[in-house]
Amino acid sequence: MSEPRFTGDAQPYGGGDPYADYRAADFPFTHLTDLADRRLGAGVTAANDEFFAERENLLKPGPATFEPERFGHKGKIMDGWETRRRRGSGGARPHPADTDHDWALVRLGVPGTIRGIVVDTAHFRGNHPRAVSVEATALPGTPSPADLLADGVKWTVLVPRTEIGGHAANGFAVDAPRRFTHLRINQHPDGGIARLRVYGEARPDPAWLAALGTFDVVALENGGRVEDASDRFYSPAAHTIGPGRSGRMDDGWETRRRRDLGHDWIRYRTAEQAEIRAVEIDTAYLKGNAAGWAALWVRDGEPGPAAGTEPGGWTEILPRTALQPDTNHRYVLPAGVVASEVRLDIFPDGGISRLRLFGSLTRSGAARLAARHRELGG
Repeated sequence: MSEPRFTGDAQPYGGGDPYADYRAADFPFTHLTDLADRRLGAGVTAANDEFFAERENLLKPGPATFEPERFGHKGKIMDGWETRRRRGSGGARPHPADTDHDWALVRLGVPGTIRGIVVDTAHFRGNHPRAVSVEATALPGTPSPADLLADGVKWTVLVPRTEIGGHAANGFAVDAPRRFTHLRINQHPDGGIARLRVYGEARPDPAWLAALGTFDVVALENGGRVEDASDRFYSPAAHTIGPGRSGRMDDGWETRRRRDLGHDWIRYRTAEQAEIRAVEIDTAYLKGNAAGWAALWVRDGEPGPAAGTEPGGWTEILPRTALQPDTNHRYVLPAGVVASEVRLDIFPDGGISRLRLFGSLTRSGAARLAARHRELGG
């Protein structure tokens, strides 16, 4: 477990840009899927206290905002989760006991293995917790808060009680090779947290995928992932395999304007080896900036070289095809194609909002997925 990158007290807000003195860093795990993304179905199901600011704010997409003059009947309204100040047992002992703390339960949007956690205290300066800890568990089905808090539930410590900094992104690498469904985040003894991000790999239930038969084999929620991309200037490539249709222009992948004769691309890994039979390429909300043409390539086996555009082993399944702006394009392949890696090329630049690859796992792919599920405690 690595120590958080930032500790210590932040200075009071002095006016101007509220993010001017915010402390952050490029953590090595933030390129992975945020398993606690509300758009994947994550939620904060319970908290022992949310007097000043609601627990649901923890998982809101995007950075926290700050309005200096915004106050309500209970005090300053903050864009995060904030509890009241804890007190001791009486005048002789006015301070909270060392074991006193506040907590919130988080349901991950999709079960997964966790590689890193960011506890973001943006705009919480003198009101951030002194320390935090994070625990995780895995329960089947849709457990209630009472089920999660029941005696006998086994919780694994992902982040031990550790002091953190205010108005900072406090990052923790996690080494826990198991599959989890829920988290419990603790504030010691009280205070406020703006955002919680939980980075890792999605590990859906193989029995569910088997029951579906045909599904989107590259979707984040089904265990697909982006391995690399040529350009992430305007938005992350992982948006292209997010849930649902894009609802606005920035909920997709858009590259900068090219001034050379090259092209842009994304390389994906499917949930496991699969037979792909149909493709959707959606340019929803991309109008004057949609890609002009697209092509799809596949290959089977282990991930290839980092550059992602080497011709060796790649098979073209969709030749260079013109795309229309703000349109969902559907293609039925002449025959099923077995693959575990996919490359989308766009020409010359621009973007798409979603890529869907419909198919089913091969017999060997399903067997490997089931074996991995068992290894991770599923």
